[in-house]
This record gives sequence, C-alpha cells and structure tokens, in this order.
Amino acid sequence: MIPPSTIAAFTFAVLIAVAVCFQIALAAGRPWGTLAWGGKFPGRLPNRMRTASLAAALLLLALGTLVLARAEVTLPSLYPLARTLIWAVVTYCALGVVANSLTPSSSERIVWLPVTILLLISSLVVAFGP
Repeated sequence: MIPPSTIAAFTFAVLIAVAVCFQIALAAGRPWGTLAWGGKFPGRLPNRMRTASLAAALLLLALGTLVLARAEVTLPSLYPLARTLIWAVVTYCALGVVANSLTPSSSERIVWLPVTILLLISSLVVAFGP
C-alpha cells in the first residue's frame, strides 16, 4: 500500500509542475496576464513581471523538490532539511490560498484558488507524514 504522504507528494508535484509551466509560459510572453499577479496586466506581461514569473517558477520548483524530499520520494540527502522547511512550504501555500481568495481577478480566483487549496492540503499531509 502506498503511504498517504507519498500520494500527497505526487499530487503536490503534479500541481506544482502545472504552475511552473504556467509561470514559464508567462515569462515567455504568453498573453495570460489576467490569470496571474492579481490580473493587473491583462495580455502579455511587461518585462519586469515576466522576470518575476521566471523567479516564481524557480521558487515553485524548489517547493516541489522540498515536498518530494520530505516524503522520501527523491533526494534523500535533502530529507533532514526538508523536515524543517516543509513548514515554509505549508506557510507559502496557505498564503497562496489567502491571496487567491482575495485577488481582484475573478479569472485568477477561478483557476488558481482550487489549485492552491489542493497544494495546501497535500503539503500538510506530507508535513504530518512519517
């Protein structure tokens, strides 16, 4: 039987991969600005926000790596660090839920609020796992 924390880690990884691809697409110039950054930049993001999207993609990759390490799915050398930093991931996800709940962009709220809720739940399962 697969432990719940492993299932949660893979769920987190898939959702984070979607978010990373989205941020990379924004950084590459896709006209999806209404779905990010509070919807302040409809269409193609300005250069500074494209850079921010690239930075966000890197941060999300790091979060996914920590979750997978904490669930002992990959990178066993990171496990001791991930046992502590998982709570930073949980906090980031909780803040994401709040931010996506309050965004003035209804499109962003519809798309990303369910994703951030699932990220929060799955990160909590991993955090409380063995």
